[in-house]
Amino acid sequence: MTQNMKLVLENSLQVFFFDHLQEVNKKLLNPLSQETIFYSSIVMDNFGESSKLFEQVDNRVREKILGIKLMESSQLPREKQKKALKDIAETSLFICGYFADSLNRKIVDVRYYEDLGKIAYTRLNNYSSEVYDVPSFYKMMANNFSHVTFLMNLVSKKYSAESDPALPWLILQDRKIS
Repeated sequence: MTQNMKLVLENSLQVFFFDHLQEVNKKLLNPLSQETIFYSSIVMDNFGESSKLFEQVDNRVREKILGIKLMESSQLPREKQKKALKDIAETSLFICGYFADSLNRKIVDVRYYEDLGKIAYTRLNNYSSEVYDVPSFYKMMANNFSHVTFLMNLVSKKYSAESDPALPWLILQDRKIS
């Protein structure tokens, strides 16, 4: 290891993200609930595996086309629709929170993904309104979408390759590719 690199010892990537989201959240004037921070850290952990950002269609790997997936989800059976909406919402949350800066170079900007995520969370609330003993949890996620992505973005910037090479490897690799 080089002199600038640090060794990060965590039980899991989810714990790593939870600790850092919580640290940033405590500094906000209106901090988000613990349940929101916990859920957000799980989302970040899930996308620690870069393959979760992509889908396989006709034996080819490609980026998820979330707008089309959202439109198609309304035609799916209830359980598949719930799963699709959760995937759309969480993918949008992660993209807006972790890769917001890279969206500036694309035709579709952060606002588009933010709107998709909010719509997906709002619809998902109709299927699972209570999560972590919090009524209307997914509606709360839709309402707090911008705040959650702001926290994620702060964590992302804090541990980006430019400022600290201690960021977990898989996420760092994703960051270099996008």
